[in-house]
Amino acid sequence: MISFPSTEQIAMDLKFIQSSLIIICSFICSCTSKVLSNGSAPNIIIMLMDDMGWGDLGVFGEPSKETPNLDRMAAEGMLFPNFYSANPLCSPSRAALLTGRLPIRNGFYSTNGHARNAYTPQQIVGGIPKEEILIPEMLKKAGYVSKIIGKWHLGHRPQFLPLQHGFDEWFGAPNCHFGPYSSKEETPNIPVYNNSEMVGRYYEDFMINRKTGESNLTQLYLEEALGYIRRQAASHQRFFMYWAIDSTHAPVYASEKFIGKSQRGRYGDAVMEIDHSVGLILKELQTQGISENTFVFFTSDNGAALMSGPLQAGSNGPFLCGKETTFEGGMREPAIAWWPGHIKAGQVSYQLGSVMDLFTTSLSLAGLQPPTDRELDGLDLTHVLLENRIIERPIFYYRGNEMMAVRMGLYKAHYWTWSNSWEEFKKGIDFCPGQSIPVVTSHTQEEHTQQPIIFHLGRDLGEKYPISVSSAEYQAVLKQISPVVEKHRKELVPGMPQLNMCDLAVMNWAPAGCEKLGKCLKGPETNPWKCEWPH
Repeated sequence: MISFPSTEQIAMDLKFIQSSLIIICSFICSCTSKVLSNGSAPNIIIMLMDDMGWGDLGVFGEPSKETPNLDRMAAEGMLFPNFYSANPLCSPSRAALLTGRLPIRNGFYSTNGHARNAYTPQQIVGGIPKEEILIPEMLKKAGYVSKIIGKWHLGHRPQFLPLQHGFDEWFGAPNCHFGPYSSKEETPNIPVYNNSEMVGRYYEDFMINRKTGESNLTQLYLEEALGYIRRQAASHQRFFMYWAIDSTHAPVYASEKFIGKSQRGRYGDAVMEIDHSVGLILKELQTQGISENTFVFFTSDNGAALMSGPLQAGSNGPFLCGKETTFEGGMREPAIAWWPGHIKAGQVSYQLGSVMDLFTTSLSLAGLQPPTDRELDGLDLTHVLLENRIIERPIFYYRGNEMMAVRMGLYKAHYWTWSNSWEEFKKGIDFCPGQSIPVVTSHTQEEHTQQPIIFHLGRDLGEKYPISVSSAEYQAVLKQISPVVEKHRKELVPGMPQLNMCDLAVMNWAPAGCEKLGKCLKGPETNPWKCEWPH
């Protein structure tokens, strides 16, 4: 006989909802900055991986145990098993991290179709709006200097680049490295920038061997990070470093030293090199004597890209589906916080966290108040980090212009479900390989707004067993979740969508600095069209 939780047990699972929404909003919008015990604001390093899954680290159960440095980082700091991206795709998630706001608010979504994932390929016209305030812009007020190393992906036109949005230095690329792969007059290769000028292009000057997977890009990004840390330590300058490397995004790559080393194949090679690099960065902080004055956070932009498997995809552990979906595998991320002398070693926080929290938390650590002229979705996690408290809050799962699901406590309610279209699935694009849950992992968009599908993520990590709608448990959960969803929808003011229009004329034909290298190309006349987003 199947037994359901008692009313008391359900009440315990949902106890956080009893807290006033006013109190929740106060955490989001008007947290007071915390004064650290030593009175000094720390350096801040955010390490954002690309398409790395929750199950890719040994500390999260990956059986090959090939991430000793990240596992040690977790042992010396705090592990977050319930940490989420703000979107199941790269560009919107990155925009959310740097602004502390959902993509639906900061404009990183499209209205060209319902619930469509959109990002910033080089034909995109839009980018991060000038009205948005990014972490480095705020940290300047507290005397920080800042550098981004790696992938930007918030727009490649001049007005959208990092140095126009608060960063002082940049080494990396504005777009992803997945193509084109040769110098063709009709499609330029992606440029690599050193600050405000390009210094070459992928597959011309910065090589990625698609056959072998060999590339020294991660080593370049590592040296940039180590050099930056040394310079700032020598000058006693407080800094923010955003280390956004992309070797785990297909086509996956690793340097010669790591090629063929992993039990997991090419993807595992890339993870091993990332792990090695993280270890060297943490060691450098200790060598420079600034580890106790540097807050480091490691996470990923979205779940593993299972459609690239098995050779070029990571693991989402026990969770359903992957990148591009709003199931757990698409948005639950590996996350580790490290700050010796401040974060007690060996802790696990069951806080529901989000990449957007890194915005508000960074400001708090710097002694800054968050901006009050806009709605923020990120929480200040200072008390979580230093005292292992729990802040009660919902997690909203967005796909394009639609709120697909919400998590509160251990319960997750799906208001819409969709993996991808039949058309794309028949082409071999599968976001949920080997995982088929009737009605849930559907190839048509299924609406459940009147009767959401609810899972208990404690008992059912894989979202396989919906709670019966006739049960007392379902009715109790729905009664608590519905007002929160209704309030969110009622008060939401979407930003102007930035990912609607495409134009070949705006591609990377002639970036700044191309004339010095003889790499300027002539582009076509402008001819904009509405971007098509199949997923």
